[in-house]
This record gives sequence, C-alpha cells and structure tokens, in this order.
Amino acid sequence: MKVGIVGASGYSGEELVGLLLRHPSIEIGFVTSRQYAGRSLASVFPRFAVFPGADQIMFSHPDPERMATEAEIALLALPHGVAAEYAVPLLEKGVRVIDLSADFRLDDPGVYQEFYDKEHPAPQLLTEAVYGLPEIYREKIKGARLVASPGCYPTSVIVPCAPLLRRGLIQPTSIIADSLSGPSGAGRKVELPYLFVECNESVRPYGIPKHRHLSEMEQELSKAAGQSLMIQFSPHLVPANRGILTTLYLAPKGKLENAADVAAFDADVAEAFDAAYSNETFVRVLGNQGFPDTKNVVGTNVVELSWRVDPRTGRLIVMSAEDNLVKGASGQAIQSLNIMAGLPEITGLL
Repeated sequence: MKVGIVGASGYSGEELVGLLLRHPSIEIGFVTSRQYAGRSLASVFPRFAVFPGADQIMFSHPDPERMATEAEIALLALPHGVAAEYAVPLLEKGVRVIDLSADFRLDDPGVYQEFYDKEHPAPQLLTEAVYGLPEIYREKIKGARLVASPGCYPTSVIVPCAPLLRRGLIQPTSIIADSLSGPSGAGRKVELPYLFVECNESVRPYGIPKHRHLSEMEQELSKAAGQSLMIQFSPHLVPANRGILTTLYLAPKGKLENAADVAAFDADVAEAFDAAYSNETFVRVLGNQGFPDTKNVVGTNVVELSWRVDPRTGRLIVMSAEDNLVKGASGQAIQSLNIMAGLPEITGLL
C-alpha cells in the first residue's frame, strides 16, 4: 500500500517517516515540505540514509491533484487550520485521510471556534470523522475515510480515565489532571520559549486554565461518562526532549470510610483496567505497585499506567506515561493506519 505524508519535516512528520520506512507492508508514495521541496529524504534527515531508496524519495510541494495519484492513504502532519485545506480535496479524490492536527477531533464546530479562535474550515466533515484512539474506536476506524488522531495530552488522560468513567467508579466532576511534557510537543519551530537556553534547567506551567486540548478531553470523557463534564487541566513544560507524564486526581463515587472500602474500591479499579486493556498491546497496566516512567515508553507506542488509592484523602491517584511523538502522535496514527489497511495493529510498531 502506498501512503503519503503531508508536512513530513516537522517532529511528528519525521517520526512518521521513520516508522513507515521500517513498515513491512507500506511504501512511501510522497513526502511534502515547502521548505525542503526538491531535496531528498536522506539529505534532510541523514539518519534515514541507511534505508534503501531514502536518497530517491524527494520532498515536494503539497499538491492534492498529484498526491491523490501517489497514495491510497494520506497522513497530515500539519498545524490546525491548515490540515483541513488538504483533507477536503484529498477525500474528494478518494484518498483516505489520517489527520494528526486538531481539525477533525471535535464534534461541534462551535467548540472548535471557542478553543482555536477561528471558524472551522470544513464543518461538513465533523460528523464523519472518527476519533483515532484505537483502544476505544477500533471498529469505527476500520471503515473510516477520515480519522482524527488524538492529541498527546488527551491520550494520556483519556486512556486512564475512560474505563473508570464507563464503570461509574469516579465522580465525573472531580477530574484534575497535571501533565509534564517535553518541548517537542510544541512542534519544530523557532520561538523564544522553546529555545534550549529557555527550556533547559527550567520547569514551568503554561496554557492555564484553558489549554486547547481540554476540548477533546472533555468531549471524549463526557461520552465515557454518559454526561457532560468539565475537567481541570494543568500542563507543564519540562527539560526533556520527549515524553509525557500525567497525574490524575479523582474522587471515587462512594466514600472510602474504612480499610475494607479501600480494598474493595482498589479491586474495582483493577478490574476496570483489566477489562479494558488486558488484551491491548499498547497499554501497559502496572497495577498498584509500579510507577509509570517516561524512560520506559520513549520511542515506543505504549502508554504505561498505574494507580494508588489514598485512604487518607479518599482520592484515587492515577498516573500515565507516553511518548508524545509516538503514542501521542505518529505511532498512534500508524496504529490507525494498520487498522484501516486490514493489517495487524502492531505492524511496524514493535
């Protein structure tokens, strides 16, 4: 199968290239970049020069007419607002699309305008787009024309929270999420806050109290809970190239008045995660013993999660770790690509 990458020179685009070069069932049909048009993949990213044909794959300007003849599925690694400009003509020409931007993640164009400060460029496609979290929407992804791959922060929040909300184990209005992420999550761009000297030896919050990713977190968690909800989310920038660690503070539905209550609730949490993820290759449940660690997931398509019940405060603390560029972006997109192509989900990801 031929697959193309629109916007292949950013961090997520580069990660897509690396995964697809190793993929045994995929051929790269095209890679686009206005900045590097006319240059070979091997010259722009020398680390890929060892792959056969990398010096023959040339970056080109994004042209939907040409791209539609060179790939069956297009991966869009573009900023929000720009991705839709290419998704619309590619879909019209019969190319299936996996979008890594936020353009098709939200069901409501009004919510998109609220969080992204612009009118949605293609609202007619929102009812068709499938949210690309395979562990939840696998069956819908199979036949989808348009998949909206989730954001990195939302993946780290939705994966641990959704099973608990579906089981009614936590109060939907109680969710507080603190996340730590490396600066690669902001994309490959030259801006003062993301320069090495500004980020190194520094930890700082940003996007508080209304980070854009809140919109898709609340949308998907509302679906899991069966009711509308809002959450408190605080992201922080840390001096690590990649990786996200999220800590969630959750209130159980019932009171934990004694040791027996704590033990029973802990068992319910374990059962919820086991039912949801025991057969999922890319979710590693550590239980109530270990702790997630970004060093164990960087470079992989895996989310680690664990939890602790705090009998002193009566809260459930759930923690998750992922690579923001793999499970939080490009790896998850390849996981959806495999499903769309009828391939085993693990193909090219293990």
